[in-house]
This record gives sequence, C-alpha cells and structure tokens, in this order.
Amino acid sequence: MSVSSNDDLCFTPANELAALIRKRELSPVELTEAVLDRIDRVGGQVNAYVTVVADQAREAAARAADDVVRLPAEELGALHGVPVSIKDLTPTKGIRTTYGSAFFQDHVPDEDAILVTRIRQAGAVLLGKTTTPEFGLHSVTEPELTGITRNPWNPERTVGGSSGGAAAAVAAGISPLATGSDGGGSIRVPAALCGVVGHKITPGLIPLLGDSSPWDNVTVVGPITRTVADNALLLDVMCGPDPMQPFSLPTRIDFTGALKGASVAGLCIAYSRDLGNGPVEPEVARVFEESLRALEQAGAHLEEVSISLPDPLEYFAMFWGPQSVLELGEVPREMLPPHIAEILDKSAQMSATDFVQAAFGLRGDIYQAFAQIFTGHDLFVWPTTKMTAFPHVGDLGGPTHVAGVEVVGYDGWSDASVRALQNQLFTEAVSHGGFPAITVPAGFSSDGLPVGLQIAAPQWADAAVLRAAAAFEAARPWAHLRPVL
Repeated sequence: MSVSSNDDLCFTPANELAALIRKRELSPVELTEAVLDRIDRVGGQVNAYVTVVADQAREAAARAADDVVRLPAEELGALHGVPVSIKDLTPTKGIRTTYGSAFFQDHVPDEDAILVTRIRQAGAVLLGKTTTPEFGLHSVTEPELTGITRNPWNPERTVGGSSGGAAAAVAAGISPLATGSDGGGSIRVPAALCGVVGHKITPGLIPLLGDSSPWDNVTVVGPITRTVADNALLLDVMCGPDPMQPFSLPTRIDFTGALKGASVAGLCIAYSRDLGNGPVEPEVARVFEESLRALEQAGAHLEEVSISLPDPLEYFAMFWGPQSVLELGEVPREMLPPHIAEILDKSAQMSATDFVQAAFGLRGDIYQAFAQIFTGHDLFVWPTTKMTAFPHVGDLGGPTHVAGVEVVGYDGWSDASVRALQNQLFTEAVSHGGFPAITVPAGFSSDGLPVGLQIAAPQWADAAVLRAAAAFEAARPWAHLRPVL
C-alpha cells in the first residue's frame, strides 16, 4: 500500500474503519500497520506519544484479524481492530504510565483503569500513551520528561494541555481515537487548539476508578476525536454504570443513536462572547461570529446573555491546590512547573474553612450561574479559548499578552501563575459546575490556526451537546481538513 493510501486510512473516521473491519473489507493488521507507519514518519514532528507499544499493538491487531475470520460480525466489539491511544494520566496494565513526570518514568501499573478495560473489551488495539504535562497540572504540554508536544497545524505553537498529546495525535492522523481527561479544560483546550472534537462529560457518565478518587466529581475522562460521530462511538464504549463509583449514572445512553436526525432547529441557544473574562483575540471573535450565524441559519434562536463568575485563579487554587498537596506530597518541588509549585505552597497554608468555601461555596455559585442560564435556554455557547495556539512558553507559564493586553500577576500571584491559566479562562468554570461541554472546530484564523466553539448543556444532557455538535459539523464541516506534516 502506498504512503498516500496509508495516510487516507489514518484520517478515515473511526466509525467507518470499524464498519469496514466488520464487513471484512479492511484488516485490523493493515490498519494498525498504517497508523504505526505514520507514527514512524511524522510522529517526531509533533511528539505526541510518551510510549508507543508497537509490538503489543501488532499482536492485538493479529488477534483481532483472527476474530474477524472466526466470529460473525455481530459478535465483534464496537471498536474491534481500531487503534486507540490513552492519555498518560490513565493507568494501563503492562504499559508504562508516567503521569508526565520523571518521578514516575519507570512506573508500569498492574491494573487497567476501568475505561481502558472497556476499550480493550470493545476490541480496540492500544497504540500507547500520549503526552501530558506533569500530573496534568498545566494548560500547555511541555513536560521535561518528554519535551514539547507540538501543534500539527504549526509546530512552533502549543497544543494546550493537559491532554495535549491526545489532541495532537488525533489531529496529526497518528491515533484514530484518543482518550483524555478534563478537570478544568484539559480535553477542550487542546482539542480546540488542534482542530478536533473534545467532550467534557457530565461527571459520573464514565466511572473514574483507576484514574482518580471515586469521590472526585470535577475531573472526568472523555473522548478526543476527529468527528462528532467518532466522539459518540468512543463515549458509547466508555460510559455506563459501575457499582464502585458513587456518582455513576445508573443507566446507559445510546449516544450514537442520539445523533440520528441531529438538528438545532427550534432550539433556544444562549451565547456569550467572552464569558465575562475578556478580552478575546480578534481572530477568535471573528470565527465565533461566523459560528453564531451558522447556528442561526440552521434554525436556532440565539440570545446573548451575561454571566458573573468567581475569579478563576481563586477557585482553581482553592479547589485543586489542597488536593494536589495530598497527591503530590512525595514529589520534589524542583520536579514541578514553577507555577504549580507556587500553587502548592500557597495551598499548604490554606485553612479547612478556605477549602470548604472552595468546594461548596464557590462551586455552588458557579453551578447556579450556569443553571440560571439553562432555565430559559436549551444550550449555551461561547468560544472555547480566548486565543489561538500561541508560541511555546517554557518558564513563562503562558502567553505574555492576550488580544494586545499584557498578562501580569495580581493579589500576590506571580506572572507565570496568571499566564498559565489564560488557556482555561473559558473552560474552568463549567467543569466546577458539573455541566457537559463539547468543543468542535469552528474555523481557522488568518494564519491557519484552529478555533473552537464550545457548546454546553444542563447536567446529564450530553446527548444534547453531541446532537448540537453534529448539526454544527454538518453546517461547517471540517473532517476533510488535514495539517501538512
């Protein structure tokens, strides 16, 4: 098979690949070799993988090919023979899991996280682990362990974080499907900056066992894909109840089925241009206005709303800081990004009252702010990020300017800490409110960088955000676009 036809396979939607395999028109071995070949050829340009398990992938693909011959199509799993990558924060049995840190560079778990178990049971071929910043605590992916992960659309620009490797791998055609995790934007920010689809689910839709504490109802795991249909496909595999998960949704939802007849016609959609956290780069604002027109032309009724939210750095530090102090207590400070060390040092001085105020007071305020909007609207949309992918930041923490305005520290916080949060200003709050939100490619800046549109809905209305995303995808298709690598 030629390189061009190999690459065509690598950019074919995963649901189509799965269908071809079930019909015996495509071998899992052929598909896996095509993806591994592309990883060899272009993977170094984006640096999206911590670990590639090529031998394990080939063995799994061979077993999958045998099953295609041996079993009827209806007995094959939904992802049978389809390659999938796993974010390196998620434990994988027998595959190195570093959490983005040199402190764990030789760590190999004895058990899979539950989402990995479900992906394996669906017949997928695991490719390896994708990059993440140290412990997922940064909105860019530049860990010392693996180096900078680069944006496929412009290698001099960031992929965001913390699921940066996952988004870059999908955008670059070196992973048909990928998993990420999101506690403040870690799926949506990289997906937006890399021009792919990222879904932050309602907490409890996918059990967290093996990924995080079962009592964590902010962090979620979720799919990163090239198309909305692929997002629904992977979500169908990962979601479902688990008796060991206290927030687990007790029933399953057919997300793929929910996409049939997807439309926004007749829906009342709230929108905000800046979520009360401006300024926004002009190119992002332009693409957002085009997105609003597309939704209107598709039959939606739009209403501009205002929303008042607490200071993002305040609730980020108050909520995540104490938890991180406990989880990272054994990790030397010099092995952490400077802004994370600063947050941990400040958080170690917080009182129990401060933490309770963050966990219940601030989160309650955030929930009510969004819930008030959803009392009169079906959906809520705004830009996923304030800016397109910016140059790699190193010790700067984040962009020094946004829309021409300098980003500096305040209230005792360093410049680096405030800059590090700029990527998340449009994604952090909806996580703490517990609402589902998806980012979809909305267009490109004049210099060829992707811009994302974020669509949120009431709790448990994940099918609604997927339907709206599918309708938007039909109005402004993107899956045929590929970065040049």
